[in-house]
Parts: sequence; structure tokens; C-alpha cells
Amino acid sequence: MKEGDLCQAADIHKEAFVRQQMSYEWLECNLKAFPRFLCFVAEIDKDIIGYIIWAQKSGFRPEVVLELEQIAVSTSRRGQGIGRNLIEESLPLVREQLAKRGATLKHIIRPGRIIARKGFIKKQSVQRLKRQYQTFTLPMKC
Repeated sequence: MKEGDLCQAADIHKEAFVRQQMSYEWLECNLKAFPRFLCFVAEIDKDIIGYIIWAQKSGFRPEVVLELEQIAVSTSRRGQGIGRNLIEESLPLVREQLAKRGATLKHIIRPGRIIARKGFIKKQSVQRLKRQYQTFTLPMKC
């Protein structure tokens, strides 16, 4: 995610989290908290259709515990596998960012539950969804 993506991402946040306020400011503070938060977007023809925010937990460690902080997809694009692709496509970029400081991924969690250990997500027997319409941008260094 880049600063220029914030307006469109904030619109998606408003759709997905209707009780929350100050969507732009929420996403902006997460983006500015790089490398604690790693933010990525999915887009089609320069339109943001979803975003994901990963959070490093309990400090900057050599073996990182990563939490899926937030994920949202535009209501017009739900049910198309975009959320799954955001997870699958952003994890290699997260690992790349961690490697730049000599860290590796130990666990991936979501609130209250470990969903992957040692940085691997279990492969399901379903065919991997097409990625032709998504591009992902690395987080901006502040």
C-alpha cells in the first residue's frame, strides 16, 4: 500500500467495517507504522479492490509472530477469491521484508488462533485461484 492508495482503501474500509469511524486515518496510521504493520493492496486497472494489514507481534524478533490484523474486499468484488489471494500473494512479500532485516516467519495468527506454523499455510486440494487481475505493492518506508 502506498499513500496514494489510502482514499480508495478507506472507502473499502468504510464498506467492510460500518461501525468504525475515521477510515482514512486508521489506514494512514497503520501504513505509517511500517515495519510494525505491513500493508498491501489488490487492484484492477488502478482501482483498489481490497487490502490486507499484517502486524508483527511482541517486538521485532528474529523469528516473527505475525497476525492478520485486517483484511477487506470491496463489496462488489466479494466471493471472487480476492481475500484468499491477498493472503497468499502478500505472504511472500512479507517474508521478503522480514529477510531484509534477517528475520524469518515463525507463526501466523489471527486473533485467538494460530493458522499456520513455521511460515507455511497448509495447501488445500482446491486449485489455486487465478491472479491475473491483482498487483501488489510493497509498503512505503516512512
